[in-house]
Amino acid sequence: MNATDGAPRHPAHDDLIRRWLDTVPAGTELSADPRPYAENLLARWAEPQRRYHSTDHLVAVLGHLDTLAGHADDPAAVRLAAWFHDAVYRPDRSENEERSAVLAERALSELGLDGARTAEVARLVRLTATHNPGPGDTNGEALCDADLAILAAPPGPYAAYASAVREEYGFVPDAAFREGRAAVLRQLLELPTLFRTPHGRDRWEARARQNLATELELLTV
Repeated sequence: MNATDGAPRHPAHDDLIRRWLDTVPAGTELSADPRPYAENLLARWAEPQRRYHSTDHLVAVLGHLDTLAGHADDPAAVRLAAWFHDAVYRPDRSENEERSAVLAERALSELGLDGARTAEVARLVRLTATHNPGPGDTNGEALCDADLAILAAPPGPYAAYASAVREEYGFVPDAAFREGRAAVLRQLLELPTLFRTPHGRDRWEARARQNLATELELLTV
């Protein structure tokens, strides 16, 4: 797993390294030093094309998983999946989740994690392409809810999120972006529920729907 050089250091860098080191061993005798893998991942999350899918997003998802971990069957696998779920991110490409999953499979195999946990992490990363976990998939529910929790942010942070998404797609003409974004928002609003965990449904669902409806209205006036 080659390191990506030249990335700026995030204020939470040291805490993130600690969190990675606390998560990766998970009772396994590792075959490689895990720290360079964390450094590589953090460099990826700091790539210049990212405005929303940045280190701040990783920090937020991990924080939400601290709240949702009790819902998951394998919290360590879910946290590892959070590290990898946008590790490969190019806004002009559609295969980011698949490439991120392949990266997870390679990196975790090199580290010496067992095949079952490595496969579960990769499955969870791929699941973030649809955010549609199946019945009883508590790991998937926890990860997807943590990833979508930004939808339930207060109005100011939500507006900043929407603006950052627009910046990531700065190469798309405004009319095309508004049309595409509006379609995504409508699709989300048509879902029976945005969140699958009890915490997500109770604490985030109503506010998220209000945010999505407000953004859709602003896009279509």
